[in-house]
Amino acid sequence: MKVKLLLALFLFICQFSFSQTEKLLKGVVSSDNFLLSNVDVINKTSKQYTITNENGEFVIAVKVNDSLFFYNKDFSLKGLKVTPVQVIQNNLQVIMSQKAEELEEVLVAKRNKIKLNLNTWREQSKRDEITAEKNPYTENKVVMVRGNTFVNGLNFWGIGKKVVELLSKKKESEKETPPETEFAVLAKNTCDQKFYLETLKLKSEEIDLFLQFCDVDPKAKALIKNHNVLSMMDFLSAKNIEFQKMKK
Repeated sequence: MKVKLLLALFLFICQFSFSQTEKLLKGVVSSDNFLLSNVDVINKTSKQYTITNENGEFVIAVKVNDSLFFYNKDFSLKGLKVTPVQVIQNNLQVIMSQKAEELEEVLVAKRNKIKLNLNTWREQSKRDEITAEKNPYTENKVVMVRGNTFVNGLNFWGIGKKVVELLSKKKESEKETPPETEFAVLAKNTCDQKFYLETLKLKSEEIDLFLQFCDVDPKAKALIKNHNVLSMMDFLSAKNIEFQKMKK
């Protein structure tokens, strides 16, 4: 019994000392069987930083349970915790996923059904009425008898009125939607949406509001002039704590 206890204690001490010893970890970063160069390799725990070479290889000092992040603007952010096995094998294989292209929203409009009538003339009249109702330029339209005359003639006063309304609405929408600040653009280009949704636990509709909240901080202006991935992630993580408290 004493032998087993001493053995367990010895293994525990070895494991603890091993986890506290910093080792050089080698690895390779790839995507779809292609080696990736210029990938930022960041040890979030020790604040150390390196970049993969032309063969996708990197070497960075780590300890067990350190948090590593792999960043490239064309790929989704990759993160992992260093395990004892990875340190012993000293040949970390990291596979990154390319960002999916965002598709523009497609709107599908429902069209009114036309009820057929045996009387051809009445059917055509019904079609003309529906077409005129959908056309914004036929307000106060003039309806004439078909045959050598116009049907639903254009009202130029109505057209001019519609143009003025459209221009005024466009100006109002431009005022209501402020342009993204320089910091917001930089933050989105540095950290992908997965970082905001999964790491910061933000909702998709909260991201723009959160970045506006961060932009008020004077530190955001300093990051615009001199920044890197690690400093941006640290700043956003700290501001997110304040943002969550403000929401409560």
